[in-house]
This record gives sequence, C-alpha cells and structure tokens, in this order.
Amino acid sequence: MVRRLLSEVKEFKTASILAPLFMAGEVIMELMLPFLMAFVIDKGVYQQDLNAVFKYGGLMFLSAGISLVFGALSGHYAAYASSGFVKNLRSAMFENIQTFSFANIDKFSTSGLVTRMMTDATNVQNAYQMTLRMAVRSPLMLIVAMFMTFYINADLARIFLVAMVFLGGIMAFMISRVYPIYQEGFKRYDDMNASIQENISNIRVVKAYVKEEHEKNKFFETASNLRKTFRKAENILVFNSPVMLFTMYGCIIALSWFGARYITFGMMTTGELMSMFTYTMNILISLMMLSMVFVMLGMSFASAKRIVEVLDEKPTITNPENPIFEIKDGEVIFENVSFGYYEGEDKYVLRNIDLTMKPGEVWGILGPTGSSKTTFTSLIPRLYDPIEGVVKVGGVDVKEYDLEALRDAVGMVLQKNVLFSGTIMENMRWGNENATLEEVKEACRLASADDFIEALPDQYESHVEQGGSNFSGGQKQRLTIARALLKNPKVLILDDSTSAVDTKTDQKIREGLKNTLPDVTKIIISQRISSIQDADKILVLDDGEISGIGTHTSLLEDNALYREVYETQKRGDE
Repeated sequence: MVRRLLSEVKEFKTASILAPLFMAGEVIMELMLPFLMAFVIDKGVYQQDLNAVFKYGGLMFLSAGISLVFGALSGHYAAYASSGFVKNLRSAMFENIQTFSFANIDKFSTSGLVTRMMTDATNVQNAYQMTLRMAVRSPLMLIVAMFMTFYINADLARIFLVAMVFLGGIMAFMISRVYPIYQEGFKRYDDMNASIQENISNIRVVKAYVKEEHEKNKFFETASNLRKTFRKAENILVFNSPVMLFTMYGCIIALSWFGARYITFGMMTTGELMSMFTYTMNILISLMMLSMVFVMLGMSFASAKRIVEVLDEKPTITNPENPIFEIKDGEVIFENVSFGYYEGEDKYVLRNIDLTMKPGEVWGILGPTGSSKTTFTSLIPRLYDPIEGVVKVGGVDVKEYDLEALRDAVGMVLQKNVLFSGTIMENMRWGNENATLEEVKEACRLASADDFIEALPDQYESHVEQGGSNFSGGQKQRLTIARALLKNPKVLILDDSTSAVDTKTDQKIREGLKNTLPDVTKIIISQRISSIQDADKILVLDDGEISGIGTHTSLLEDNALYREVYETQKRGDE
C-alpha cells in the first residue's frame, strides 16, 4: 500500500529528500545547544571566564541561526512536496475513475469517490508532510539526545529507557483501538457527503414539498453519527497528553533526585546536569511528537487504504488487445443476452434477449418501471457487459471494438438530462469538439431547440448554470438530444428523453430524426405509446424478458401488456 502511494511522488522526489535532510541538519544544530550550554556554565560562568562565555555563547548563537535556516528550508520543501504529492494522487485517482465502467462506479458510490478524493487525500497529504518533518525530527532528536545523555552520564540516561518502553506500550494500545474507529468514521463521511449531494442537487424538489425541516433532521442525524464515531476515537486519544505529562514530570523528578546526589558526590558537574535537563525536554518533546505522528498515521492509514482501493481498481470493461476502430453501420444484434448487476442467475435483470435491429430502423421500447429498459440500451455502448450472450453492433461483438470508437458511434441521451456550466455552444461541442456554428444550429433545429435558443439575448453563447438549472426540463431534453446528434452516430438512443416536452414538439422531433437521419438506427424508450407507435418495431419488456416484438397494430392484437398500457393512456387522454 505504501509503495503504491509513494509511486505518485514522481517529480517531487527531490523536494521529498531535501525536506528530511534539512530537518536532520536543524535537529543536529539544535541539539548542539545544550552541549555548548554546559561549557558556558562549567568553563565560563563557574570559572568566571568571560572569554569562554563569549566563545561558547557565540557558537550557540551560530548553531541556533543555522538551525533556524535549516528548519525554514525543511518546512518549505515539505510543504512543496506534500502539496505536489496530493496533486498527483488526486490526478491519478481521477484518471482511473474516468476508466471505470458503471459497475465500478456502483461499487464505490459517487459520494464515496468524492470523500476519497477530498477528505482522504487531505489526510494523506497531512501525514506525508508530517512524515517528512516530524517523523524525521522526532526519532533523530530522540536518538541524538539519548546518545548525548549516555555520553554525559549513562546511569541517569537509563531513566529515559524506562520512559520510552512505558510510552511505547501505551501508544501501541491506543493506536490498535483507534484505527478501526477511523475506518468506520470515513464510511460515515461517505454517508454525509451522499446526504449533502442529494439535498443540494434536488433542492427544488425539497422546497416544492416543504421538506426543509425533514432534510435538516436527516443531515443532523448523519452529522451526529459522524461526531459520535470520532468522539469515540478522541475519548481514547485524550489520554495521550496526561500520559505524556506524567512521564515527563516523572523523568524530571527522577533526574533531579539522582542528579543532585551525583553532583554532591562529584560524579557530574552542574553544567552537565543542566544539559541533562535540556536533553530531557528534547527527549520527551520528541516522544510527544512521535505520539502525534502515530495518531496522524493511524488516521491516514485508514484513508490511504481507501485511496489505494480506487487506484488499484481495475475497470471491468477494457479495450481488447487489437481493437476494431471502424463501425460499419448501426445494426444492433442481441444473441441470447442475459445480464445482472450481481452474481447469480436469480439476480439477472435481463434474461434471454434475442433480437436484431436493422440499420436505419426506428425501434420503440416500452415496459413497466423496473423492466430494465435502460439497462438493455446500456449494453449497446458497452457501459455494462452481458453476463451471458453477445451484443453486436455493425455485425461485430462490441467487446472487439475500441471503446472510444464504439461510444462515439452510439449517441445516447440518458434519462437524467445533464448539462455542464459554460455556454450552450460549449455544451454542444461535447458531441463534437470541432462542430461549426452551422452544424450546431442544424442539430438544434432537428431537436426543436433552435426556437428558444434564438430567443435568448446571447443565443448560442448564452450561459448555462451547473446542471442546466436555468433551463426548463423540456429545454434541457432538447439540448441533450442536439448534443447527441452532433456525434453523427450510427445508433441513437433516446431514453425517455422527450417526456418533458409537449406531444406536438415530440412529434416534430421524431419526424425530423426519421427524415434527416435515414441510416441511423434509432431506439426510443418511452412510457408514452404516442411517442413510439409510429416506430418500425416496438419491443415490450416485462421483468427483464421480452414480452413482445411487433408493430403498434400487431401488439394491440397480440400483446396483453401493450394493449393494457394503450387503453389506460387512451382513457387518460379522453
């Protein structure tokens, strides 16, 4: 896990090496001060030698200055390296996420991926920066200070060995208890992010149903669960400071007691005892910093594990070794296809789908909610792969195509109409980044979006808010249809994408697509029979299986489900 994370340091390796090197220099210079102070006291003050005071005092001043410069450089390079490291880490996660299939995204959830890229990455950044500085400073200071205390008086130095063993045991116990709590805490972060994301993206619905209080209570409960989890961890970590202080004062008392006796019997000088006291503080501060490092690492290990899960996740859908880039036509064939999101035949949501859609045909798809209409069409551009059977486009198994080439050949307008912040023109060029204004206008005309666009003050340069919130549902649907048309697809899938427009506009869009794109295979998912009754073929799905295939007329005669839907809608129109 650590090796995988460190592979993202890349161009920041030099800064990552310089930071601990300068920190080592700072520590060495800093630990020279107590040693020089002993000479100031014993050879200067005690012997009333002013020259010795100036000599060793000057060396102390020089050491302090060098230590300050080294410390500043260490801090600079540590900040530079850690911020660069987390930048690379987030980029690597984002790049890998872009390769994920829908199945991969379903595994982590959107909110879980956001938490990993933001909160978890920040935790790892803080831990990395602390590792470059404190994780070098503390052990080095501890080792050098211990060496100096043994050099001054080995008997008294054994006091610190006892303190280290005691503190090491306490820290190991606390970390073992805290680590699983932090793992649970980050799952709570996912829940909270999901609650925030859902509330903000659907704020209009919340306000329309006057559910602000309900949403506040739901968020409060989620935030409270997160607080309780981390409070449990803090209730354990709170003992860190008292234990440290107890150890620190215990060492000072023991050192004072035994040190006074040693001075009395002439076994050490006053300056050496003062140095021992200073080194005592250095050792104990090092231990305190190490305890903080261990706490931070305990938290970051939980985050690091979650990040590595994303980095190491292999997309379930990948390019073949020698992909085909040319799609001959828009023929779509399903050969005994079955699909499920989870393992096991009893969990299949599509079963035994067998049909052929000829190039240029218009197919309508109808079925009750949950009959897997969207899942059926998602197999065509390989957003999912079938568990059994084969899906072909242009006479070739979709698994043999280059993914980008296949998806460029399939224009798909999903149920949820997504527009991005920017201008209408920028959104249209998602379909074709090189599209001219005339091509955009023609696509918008076919989608019946040109009338309202040209009524705007800035027309095709009009601003689009995030999610297209400044456009109505019907306008967003027409814009997303136009965007898909700019791909010049071989297959065009409209997943209930005219549900928010009136029947007249719906009819106009269908006629425009049929007359202008005669060679494009058009698949229209709709709950309204009026939107698909003129299709060449209509597929009726029921509980993931084919209930019927035929024309509007033949299905009225032969298919009970289709006839029932038609009669229900006909009564509703009367």
